Amino acid sequence: GNDGNPLFEGAVLGVPFVDTLSTMLDETLPLTVGEYLEWGNPKNEAYYNYIASYSPVDNVDPNKRYPPVFLSGGLNDPRVGYWEPLKLAQKLRRANCEKVLCKIEMGAGHFSKSGRFDRLEELALEYAFLLQTLKDDA
Repeated sequence: GNDGNPLFEGAVLGVPFVDTLSTMLDETLPLTVGEYLEWGNPKNEAYYNYIASYSPVDNVDPNKRYPPVFLSGGLNDPRVGYWEPLKLAQKLRRANCEKVLCKIEMGAGHFSKSGRFDRLEELALEYAFLLQTLKDDA
């Protein structure tokens, strides 16, 4: 995570909601205004500061160690914009994260591909990433 904790040797983040502050500031997105009751409206300074304090994209620290990360998203996802995992991937790369892979599925939404074997293929890719990450650490 963003605390630089060395406990984890790798992370798989599937359609992660990681650009919390920017998303909550964009009222043109379909879910933003409806989420103000849960998250708070960042146009209010107190909520802005609070959301900024935990928004993963806004808290990547180049002085901390991050484990290898596999991020995924879907181009047609109405809940989490495809740019969110891409933005986090770029921030982690600039912070010298040792391995960052990002896969955006061009024909999927929030729940990835819909076919049974397509989902198994994605799961196999995630497992391969984790197994390779553990092998690299051995």
